[in-house]
Amino acid sequence: MNAILLAIGAGLCWGIGELCTKSVLHTHKVGPLTAIAVRSTVALPVIWAAWALAMYVLKVEPRDWTKAGAPTLLKLTIGSGLVAGAAAMILFYSALHLGEIGRIKPVAFALAPAVAVLLGWVLLGEAMTPKKAIGVLMILSGVVVLTGK
Repeated sequence: MNAILLAIGAGLCWGIGELCTKSVLHTHKVGPLTAIAVRSTVALPVIWAAWALAMYVLKVEPRDWTKAGAPTLLKLTIGSGLVAGAAAMILFYSALHLGEIGRIKPVAFALAPAVAVLLGWVLLGEAMTPKKAIGVLMILSGVVVLTGK
């Protein structure tokens, strides 16, 4: 499947999911950490089932991933697991609890691609084209327009 279609699907799911989360938090009967705990608990079995399907049925996942080496596994566990998976979700849900979804979501989800493009350029040697630079500036400008008072 086309990567852009998958990204569109992810964006739609996150938009709908965070709207539901904000609605739940707005009741003041559920806090942000409870929301994250429930989200993660519900998501984890589905993710493991998808992983098993990809690993054993579709055979599209590397079987020897545990032998990827310490630097790779540290980036996976610390960068992806702790920073993106735990810290970012705690910060985002706490922000969502305190602020408007129309301001919080654009800030978090526009800053993420801007940082990714810049870090991809600096750390991974990905090309920084004028088109990418203009795109990042447009994203950030759009967030300022959306979230400014």
